[in-house]
Amino acid sequence: METSEATKAPTYDYEPVAEARGVAVHYGGIKAVDGVSLGLRPGNISGILGPNGSGKTTLLGALTRMVQLTRGSVWCQGQNYSQVKSDRVITLGISRTFQTVRLLPERTVWDNIILSTDVVFKRQGDKVEGLVKEAIARTGLEGLEKARPDELSYGMQRRVEIARAIAVQPRLLFLDEPTAGMSRKERTDISALMRSLRSEGLTQLIVEHDVGMMVETCDYLYAMNFGSLIAEGTPQVVVRDAAVQEAYLGKHGRHDA
Repeated sequence: METSEATKAPTYDYEPVAEARGVAVHYGGIKAVDGVSLGLRPGNISGILGPNGSGKTTLLGALTRMVQLTRGSVWCQGQNYSQVKSDRVITLGISRTFQTVRLLPERTVWDNIILSTDVVFKRQGDKVEGLVKEAIARTGLEGLEKARPDELSYGMQRRVEIARAIAVQPRLLFLDEPTAGMSRKERTDISALMRSLRSEGLTQLIVEHDVGMMVETCDYLYAMNFGSLIAEGTPQVVVRDAAVQEAYLGKHGRHDA
């Protein structure tokens, strides 16, 4: 990876919770992400929008240190964490969910959530139980503590995933396609949950290709295609952008993830 300290910091009219500074992720000759800079406003829901293969999930992987940077740097609260291992990112106050549900099917909802707190709150039993109860209440899972994931609808399984992510008390939550595969009602419910978490002060970054969900949920959007940012601004501005409309309606988008 090329030196990250030298990456010039973009200028914002706010103090970003997290930043990507000139981030590039290349696989041989494939530029999955190519020189992307963005900053996340505190207390907002930001979104990265793009068709399949646009680079948005790879960028999220870079921000959560699950993908190695080719160039550039990632920052949280003014700290360069480009060399931090993915399993230690949570100690910076960064939590995430994944495209696919990653729950333990043989364990209860309560167990799935409490196990997620181990890295941050190991051997703090009373505190952890309180955090799990709070996460369950915040995500509308009361009464389902003893249920197993396979007894729940897909939408409720997603709620358990989000409860796991917020039980560690993050300052920043990344969500990778949180409504993929959901019914319209489930998407609406999850969108409402995200806005509820925002009202509590939780900064969020959503990666999605569902334009309607992003417009409904996000305060600010970044649009990507072919590994680069092609537009940014309020949802209403971004979805009307000619380059964004071409990415979704044209014939030039890639189809790989």
